[in-house]
Amino acid sequence: MKRLFLTLLLVSGFVQAFSCTSFLVGKKASKDGSTMITYAADSHVRYGELYFRKGGNWGPNDKVKLYDRGSMKFLGEIPQAPKTYNVIGFMNENQVSIGETTFGGRNELEDTTAMMDYGSLMFVAMDRARTAREAIKVIAELVEEYGYYSSGESFSIADPNEVWIMEIIGKGTEMVFDKKSQKMVNKNKGAVWVAIRIPDDCISAHANHARITNFKLEDKKTSISSKNLKLIDKPEIEVVYAHDVIEFAKQKGYFEGKNEDFSFSDSYAPIDFEAARFCEARVWSFFRRYSSDMDKYLEYAKGYDLKNRMPLYIKPDKLLGVEDLIDGKRDHYEGTYFDMTKDVGALPHYLPYRWRPMTWKHNGKNYLHERATATQQTGFSYVTQMRSKYPNHIGGIIWFSVDDAASTVYVPFYCGIDKIPHQYAVGNGDMLTYSRDAAFWVFNKVANYAYLRYDLMSKDIIAKQKELEEKHFKIIKEYDNKALYMFNNNVDKLRVLQNSLAEELAKETVEAWQELFEYLLVKYIDGNVKREDENGFKRNEHGFPVSPMWIDYPDKWKDFILEDTGDKFLVPEEG
Repeated sequence: MKRLFLTLLLVSGFVQAFSCTSFLVGKKASKDGSTMITYAADSHVRYGELYFRKGGNWGPNDKVKLYDRGSMKFLGEIPQAPKTYNVIGFMNENQVSIGETTFGGRNELEDTTAMMDYGSLMFVAMDRARTAREAIKVIAELVEEYGYYSSGESFSIADPNEVWIMEIIGKGTEMVFDKKSQKMVNKNKGAVWVAIRIPDDCISAHANHARITNFKLEDKKTSISSKNLKLIDKPEIEVVYAHDVIEFAKQKGYFEGKNEDFSFSDSYAPIDFEAARFCEARVWSFFRRYSSDMDKYLEYAKGYDLKNRMPLYIKPDKLLGVEDLIDGKRDHYEGTYFDMTKDVGALPHYLPYRWRPMTWKHNGKNYLHERATATQQTGFSYVTQMRSKYPNHIGGIIWFSVDDAASTVYVPFYCGIDKIPHQYAVGNGDMLTYSRDAAFWVFNKVANYAYLRYDLMSKDIIAKQKELEEKHFKIIKEYDNKALYMFNNNVDKLRVLQNSLAEELAKETVEAWQELFEYLLVKYIDGNVKREDENGFKRNEHGFPVSPMWIDYPDKWKDFILEDTGDKFLVPEEG
């Protein structure tokens, strides 16, 4: 059976296509009453930059152009809303934030005639929404009218008071002639979806596989279908779903049985070995940090006991802060069954990464490499923090980083800014264009150099990382008070203050990382390690560099060499 799952994994190419990880935290599960979500844009072609979309008032003839986020293919245009809001990265000025992971699901449900891809849904929803519930409503109405272009997606949607997970997939393409328009149209235009509010005292996560299974059916008290979408603003509503999500699954033969037994994931994205091992294992690894009850799901995370599915959300044993979510983004499965530093693939320098492809064949058998949350091909990642105790322009912070989360620095940007610092701005380099002062390229220089001697260089990186991020936390505490005073006394200068702070932090962080790169280059050049003292790199009494240290290979690596070469390198004993 295990071989069968691996064969399916290799054929599908699933892991090569989708790779993101998202965490969700309710306000009573956080240390300071914040709601929080995270996102990682893990892609081999996605450039790390901080987006800005200018809000404003629009006329009846204004349009929004739509492009597929995965290819930049032009999909069409739709009427602009009368009013839109500024959007910084993936949070708008109302503290509405959205993240995603792609779960793919059933291939036959993709609709290439549609106009709304997952990226357009995210950005248009943030353009228009004042709350998480409004964002869900916007998404539901957009796919109903314009269709859904992408494969299956899981969205994290949050505002200062609530956190939701929404999962959506298209309905495929069945072209018929429409007499009214005299055109061929898709009979199945639209999408099926479910949105569930995460309880305030709980945390959740999703990582490229659909996680919503059973849900409460419509009672108009706590659960509604899209036929009653007007009721979504009622605070007691905790479940919203497409009215035909079950009926359509029955029509397609994905589900048989009573409606109350329906599972979204089991119908539209059935669990299998690859989904558990490459995706759900990341959720398991996050949950295990905050619950002592996760060992019972280990075999599921391994991809073997697929009937023992993890819950959609859990109540954590302790409260979480931004720093915990940042730490979670840096997870390589350390200390678990999946620990990527323990097998010979990590040697000789205990590198917790495996270069693609992640699945491989050898001597007629199929194998895999683990897929952890932290990964080398991250374009950017963030933690969004939404705080109801502050006015929106102060309460919302996007802790933003570029490149590999394990070797980057998260920089806080208030959602009230309207100018992106040059180091993180769109247009300062791209995936094929190097820029000396672009944060993405500076952080990549450090990360890619560190991969050569990870066991040594990662220690220097972590030290500098900790220094800068601790400084950022202190600065935010200081500026929260300044910003709140300004909001109450001189609101016109508030945005100036926040823009100035953003520029200052961006400049200092990128310059510090460039200096770190120069330091690492000198210290570890040619595989040696320079000696240091309180004055820096050591010189002798004549000013000449002292001899560097040579760090021996680990015994496990020596054993591996001897297993492969026998006595080839053996030095004969004298006499």
